[in-house]
Amino acid sequence: MPLSRRKTLALIGGGTVLTAVAAFGGFAATRRPHNAVAPWGLAGSYDDPRLNALSFALLAPNPHNLQPWQVRLEGADALSLHRDPSRHLPETDPYDRQITIGLGCFLEQMVLAAGAAGHTVDLTLYPEGEGGAIAQAVFGQGGTPDPLSAQILDRRSCKEPFEDRSIPAGLVAQLARIAAVYTDPETVSALKELTFDAWMTETMTPHRMQESIDLMRLGKSEINASPDGIALGGPFLESLMAVGVLNRKSLADQKSTGFQEAIRMYRRMLNATPAYVALTTATNTRLDQIKAGREWLRLNLTTTALGLSLHPVSQALQEYPEMTPHYQATHALLAPRGHTVQMLGRVGYGPKIAPTPRWPIEAKLTHG
Repeated sequence: MPLSRRKTLALIGGGTVLTAVAAFGGFAATRRPHNAVAPWGLAGSYDDPRLNALSFALLAPNPHNLQPWQVRLEGADALSLHRDPSRHLPETDPYDRQITIGLGCFLEQMVLAAGAAGHTVDLTLYPEGEGGAIAQAVFGQGGTPDPLSAQILDRRSCKEPFEDRSIPAGLVAQLARIAAVYTDPETVSALKELTFDAWMTETMTPHRMQESIDLMRLGKSEINASPDGIALGGPFLESLMAVGVLNRKSLADQKSTGFQEAIRMYRRMLNATPAYVALTTATNTRLDQIKAGREWLRLNLTTTALGLSLHPVSQALQEYPEMTPHYQATHALLAPRGHTVQMLGRVGYGPKIAPTPRWPIEAKLTHG
């Protein structure tokens, strides 16, 4: 997630490092992690229909960019999807609900990519029960493209302030086919407060926040070596790292100017939100979570097709003790009949976002 020069100066609390940063200008210009985003350019370049679909699927959104998928090719036309047990978020996602939603996003993008290439996918979820594979997929001939597949390479999660303009009613109606859309000022205002308070709870609870800090990849070398997690890169940030201004210690210091400015920046970002969207399910089974992931992926592709941006802000849906008041308040507002809110996001008109790092497909294949 490269940050702008303006944002980063705000994070460090002023311009006192500009002279030092300027001295590293030539160095910084070489620090873009091209290898880590190479999978975006390789998507669709495989002869095997399964690998071709998987090359798009691995670009799907997922929590903290953990990419928790492992795939086993089976025979000549099948595969099974498994969850990588080493990729989880025990502090903020103790029941792997969000991880499962990410796997649902992966499956939907795989099916869409297969259809775009003229292949069908016969998908069976949890064929051996919840202790085994997430899904088994058998590929066949005769698939038809879904128009949303054309948006896969342009899809992003936009963690930026949105433009100060409302979403036209016609576009809201299209989004409402997939998710509940909230545009009325009263509900939007309430959700701004809820999402900020929930984010603050996570941010100000050290062992919860540390989980995110541990997953941050600082600079080109770390991003290329581990193209997952939360990427902090780009020429300007690389310069700040080189002069010792930006590091994991400063990111965790609640008393630092940068930490306090990050809070103000997040508040400003949420305030620049014209609408929210939510996905709910009547129950909260693994099948519900997979379905929610598939729907979230389609929602994200739909916002892309409509020229809109989508940003998940689901901290209030996390299931750990400190978050309970926000969880209950969010469900009282959005799911009063006792349903489960699986995903919550802000939607609006945002800037263009660079692709996020991904592991190559070969790193996600297992054998045996």
